Amino acid sequence: MRATVTSKGQITIPLPIRRKLKLHKGTILEFDERADHLKATKCADAARMRSVIGIARKELAEERRPVG
Repeated sequence: MRATVTSKGQITIPLPIRRKLKLHKGTILEFDERADHLKATKCADAARMRSVIGIARKELAEERRPVG
């Protein structure tokens, strides 16, 4: 598969690769400039993680309430 770099330095990651790596809108990639090839790693989205943790805490708190 190939991708062309635009005049703005952008590329489109081919759909089969996006599907395989589960790259969705808003996925953050970190590039390793020390690598001798293009290397990108998915980064954890701190805000999304906090929101999930918040939901889990709320559910746990509801489970701990006394019944009756």
